Amino acid sequence: MGGGHSRHEPDWGAIRAQQEAEARARAAAEAARQEAERAAQAARAEAERLMREAEEARRRFEAQQAEAARRAQAAYEEVQRQRREREQAEQAARAAREAAEAWAREERERAERLAREAEEERCRQRAAQEAARQAAIAAQQEHERQQRAREEENRRLQAEREAAERAAQRAAEEARQAQAARDEAEKQLQDGTRPVVTPTPEEYFAFRAKMQHTEGFFHVAVSGIAGSGKSSLVNAFRGKHNMDLDAAAVGVNETTLVVARYPDPNPSSRFVWYDVPGAGTLKVPDWKYFNDQGLFVFDCIIVVVNNRFTATDVAILSNARRFGIPAFIVRSKADQHIRNLMKDIGYNSDDEGGNKASYFTRARDQYVAESIRSIRTNLQEANIPDQPVYLVSNIALQATVTGKTPKKMMDEVKLLTDLAGTAQRHV
Repeated sequence: MGGGHSRHEPDWGAIRAQQEAEARARAAAEAARQEAERAAQAARAEAERLMREAEEARRRFEAQQAEAARRAQAAYEEVQRQRREREQAEQAARAAREAAEAWAREERERAERLAREAEEERCRQRAAQEAARQAAIAAQQEHERQQRAREEENRRLQAEREAAERAAQRAAEEARQAQAARDEAEKQLQDGTRPVVTPTPEEYFAFRAKMQHTEGFFHVAVSGIAGSGKSSLVNAFRGKHNMDLDAAAVGVNETTLVVARYPDPNPSSRFVWYDVPGAGTLKVPDWKYFNDQGLFVFDCIIVVVNNRFTATDVAILSNARRFGIPAFIVRSKADQHIRNLMKDIGYNSDDEGGNKASYFTRARDQYVAESIRSIRTNLQEANIPDQPVYLVSNIALQATVTGKTPKKMMDEVKLLTDLAGTAQRHV
């Protein structure tokens, strides 16, 4: 046992190594603890952040849910409102549809009635247009014939000069015979007989010059009793209104005291119109009216009559036949006469519900029948052959002459057509 050391002495190296190991373990544990605390703090911070984000997400979700609920409620209310409005609109539409169907039925019935009336009017207008077309064709043919006639005018004038020379040779003999005829006429007048007086050649040519008779033109005298509407008829033939500056004067009293000459304003027309003073305004017997007015020099005579013939009308027609002059019997102012008849048969213009068209048709038919019957009787009583009578309205005649189509017509187109045909044969 030497050395004096105990066999149980500590191993300080091992102890120190153990201590160092323990110190290192403690240090490692401390470091691990600190690292764990840092990780726990980071985890807590992350958890808190996630919790905050989750809370914010929850609040946003709740807000979105609230907004969605609000929008859903608004949408529901809008749907309900639209449903109510749709129901109201459907009710209004049903009411409007029923009203529209009722209105459509009325309009359809009215349209059908107007269509029938329009078709009737179109038929009348087509007839009038066809007559006007025929008149235009006749007028064109007349114009062409007049052009050819002017080419023959010099030859005819030469023939007239030769005839005038021969007439001058006969003038003395005819003058002697005319003086004898006057003596006989005066004797007949004293005996109460209306004589037949033939104008002398001097009177014939003097009246032709006075009336400015021009070759190649058709001279028409409009004659009749005072107040029969001659001047208005002359204006209508010329396409003029009574108030136009170059129209024939009209008035309540007879305004024509001398024969007035009115050339047709249409430059292509060959008509010349004459407004003859009305019988009854001059101190001339009816049997002398024809000669004193120089009616024997005209190419055509229009006799304007009223309800019945007068002695002057008979004298004009008789002398026209004697001289071979075409004569037309015209009763103007047809529209005025028809209006008066409408009143006579019960039409009241103040009654808005009155059937004006029906009254007009009845009055027109009565007017036509009475006029034809009256004038035919007058012709028979005067021993004058029956001939047509033309019933015209000055307004419709003026419209027809100016190329318009009046709504109501009588014999205006027929009168113009017959005059054109007579002029075409004469000029």
